[in-house]
Amino acid sequence: MTDLAALESETLAAVAAASDEAALENVRVAALGKKGSISALLATLGKMSPDERKSAGAAINALKDRATAAIGERRALLKDAALTARLAAESVDVTLPVRDAPFETGRIHPISQVMDELTAIFADMGFSIAEGPDVESDDYNFTKLNFPSGHPAREMHDTFFFNPGPNGERKLLRTHTSPVQVRTVLSKTPPIRVICPGRTYRCDSDQTHTPMFHQVEGLVIDKTAHLGHLKWILEEFCKAFFEVPSVKMRFRPSFFPFTEPSMEVDIQCRRSGGEIRFGEGDDWLEILGCGMVHANVLRNCGVDPDEYQGFAWGMGIDRIAMLKYGMPDLRPFFEADVRWLSHYGFRPLDLPSLAGGLSG
Repeated sequence: MTDLAALESETLAAVAAASDEAALENVRVAALGKKGSISALLATLGKMSPDERKSAGAAINALKDRATAAIGERRALLKDAALTARLAAESVDVTLPVRDAPFETGRIHPISQVMDELTAIFADMGFSIAEGPDVESDDYNFTKLNFPSGHPAREMHDTFFFNPGPNGERKLLRTHTSPVQVRTVLSKTPPIRVICPGRTYRCDSDQTHTPMFHQVEGLVIDKTAHLGHLKWILEEFCKAFFEVPSVKMRFRPSFFPFTEPSMEVDIQCRRSGGEIRFGEGDDWLEILGCGMVHANVLRNCGVDPDEYQGFAWGMGIDRIAMLKYGMPDLRPFFEADVRWLSHYGFRPLDLPSLAGGLSG
């Protein structure tokens, strides 16, 4: 029979030399596995006489128990050592400041904020929100809005056209949100009171123009709508949006194919050191265009101009955001610079309301 003392010494030395749990498992298999050295000794008991089996079996089982105990102790030591090493490698410096929660660091883009402000103001006046597709037909974007084919006013819009389709029609990226007004009037019966915010597209790019920008247009159609109502709505909007107690407005004659008469609106302001303040001073700044809806537009949309009339206005959301929050350049609005957004953005939970304040 194999010298049990030598086997025990060899096995315990291998257990003590195991540097990690994987090496220790190899030692266990070599000694106690199905083909292990100690398991092989147990397999020889069946060939022994009863007296030999009695004495050898006790000695071999005692060896097995001592090896199993040694392996268990070594495994516990190795687990403790591995945990200690992991804690040292993955330690956390508790002296560092706690990171802000996502809702603290995240910011609402100024465009989204101003859209919410617009919605709050006009919803309080009884307006609903209307939306439409960015890709439009020439008919909705121009023709139904009283832009005759070949009219020079079409060239004012620097339109992005798609390639002609099988029927020869050229789709386009809408140059204003007025097609949403057309779709609204075609689908609803007056009286109508809506605003139409959304993205628009024109082939232009500089400090105050980008190929994609945002507009909001308003439309009112009923039997008694007149310019007095329009002026009141615009004045109340400017007071609420710029958060001033009063404003003076100046209406100048202009031309838009879809309104008659057409006007551009200036708002009273004071310029000082690169800053613009509204509701005071003796200077003026143009902020929007408006007018009475042209009779041809009403006819094109199936509304009798002898029974109904209306007015409309439109302004650039990006532009009024720049004016209100002191942003000198339009292009960073669309550059996805987190530093810019963290400076000009708004906290997610500061939702604008007329009761709690628009700009938080």
